[in-house]
Amino acid sequence: GVAAMFLIGRFNYQSFRPLARPALYVAIFLLICVLIPGIGITRNNATRWLGVGELFTFQPSEIAKVAIVLFFSDSISRKKDKMRTARYGVVPYVIWIGVVAGLVALEPHLSGAILIAGAGAVLMLVGGINWGWVIGAISAAGGLLYVVLFVIGYNTSRITYWLDPWADPTGAGFQTIQSLYAVASGGLFGLGLGQSRQKTFIPEAYNDIIFAIICEELGLVGAALVILLFAVLIYRGIKIAMRAKDQFGMLVATGITAVFAFQSIINMGVVTNTIPNTGQPLPFVSYGGTSLLFLMGMVGILLNISRYPKERD
Repeated sequence: GVAAMFLIGRFNYQSFRPLARPALYVAIFLLICVLIPGIGITRNNATRWLGVGELFTFQPSEIAKVAIVLFFSDSISRKKDKMRTARYGVVPYVIWIGVVAGLVALEPHLSGAILIAGAGAVLMLVGGINWGWVIGAISAAGGLLYVVLFVIGYNTSRITYWLDPWADPTGAGFQTIQSLYAVASGGLFGLGLGQSRQKTFIPEAYNDIIFAIICEELGLVGAALVILLFAVLIYRGIKIAMRAKDQFGMLVATGITAVFAFQSIINMGVVTNTIPNTGQPLPFVSYGGTSLLFLMGMVGILLNISRYPKERD
């Protein structure tokens, strides 16, 4: 991951423009491959991986995050004032979001689909679409979410056990309950680094629930420090976007920062039961090769954009 960050950071971010559209096509192709029986790799009742057995696996959804950011940034920066029209500024991007996020949701990976849709929506908003379309999109997204959860039935149980995880304390609500126990038992200063009791049996303690272990071992003070570090990262990403030399750089920095923000918020929200339980690693902290590699690569792009600030008057 560190190697990827420094290597990608050496390339001028403008060199990624020609790769934006091919990267999106590759991401869609790989997401389709994941859904083909016998090709996609299934773990914990979710088919999200491609690879060769346990030797080498990766998640195409991680590629999709970067591809959406690059493609939307390149396309939006070329359209300029046309972004205020529905034909050029809304419809094409809604279709692309629907295709990519829809394929990720079918894995099923609802949090990944929400993250991709959220990053794309942020880029459309920053790119200059009319606020009326934003309100309409939020309403449509709410309606679609209702249909997915309560009409189709996907993840309905997650809502039920989010509202009352103790309804099934040894089954669907087990992970949430144990996560809350870990957060609560940390107190002010925690049990000490490496002294967590919950990590020995809580599911996905090293991945989706890693923030609960941080709370248990380092307490409120340590958890607040981690949140502060993410806040600083997001702040710096926004500053880099504001100082970018051109609109493409500004949009790429904005999209990458949105990915960092949404992913960390989703992870911490799940751990504290603020939002329904859904798998999303904590950036730069959770175990996971594909996620860390692409996150560090995105940091490399951010660093490169920061090297070419706009000239001040």
